[in-house]
Amino acid sequence: MCWSATADLAAGTCVAAIGVACVAQVRHLRDLPLAALPLLLGAHQIIESVVWRSGEGTGPATVAWAVIALPLLPVWVPFGVLLAAPPPARRRLAVLAAVGIATAAVLAYSLATRSVTAEMRGHTLGYVLDLPRSPLIIIGYLLATVGALLLGGDPVLRLLGVVAGLGAVACALLWRLEFVSTWCALAAVASVVLYRWVRQRPAGPGTALA
Repeated sequence: MCWSATADLAAGTCVAAIGVACVAQVRHLRDLPLAALPLLLGAHQIIESVVWRSGEGTGPATVAWAVIALPLLPVWVPFGVLLAAPPPARRRLAVLAAVGIATAAVLAYSLATRSVTAEMRGHTLGYVLDLPRSPLIIIGYLLATVGALLLGGDPVLRLLGVVAGLGAVACALLWRLEFVSTWCALAAVASVVLYRWVRQRPAGPGTALA
């Protein structure tokens, strides 16, 4: 999320461009889902630029934004890390992937049975969805996303996990103050770190891309 439709569109385009560069550098199919994450983050911000322009309320863009943010990311991230991880790390990552599936199932059910609306709050957008008020959902989401990055066994992904965890706290605090939304900056930093990860991946055994 950024502070305006123009900022979201510009940031989303830049993040998506980094995603294209990441995908172009991929050497093995198992790295492709994680390398494509910036493409998803960029699309997420571009979708939000549409939400800004459509004003408050619900609609296809609002629902699409919520689908990516809520059920999709806690599945995409841990499975992406799992596929790219070395064998010793895969057992613990499989547990986190299962946590992500369970968390995503609850969030997907909430989206399917309840309406989500967007509200302009100062220089931020707020999304309202009646979710079950359980700390287990937040814990499961963080374990599946940040936890998978921290426990994936790769130092660059571990750095991304630290950046994502600290950045999410800072962004959430600024968002609650309704001062300005900085999630787009976090997405940009995360995408640059992922580009570094792709560039440093060894050309080891695996299914190579032609």
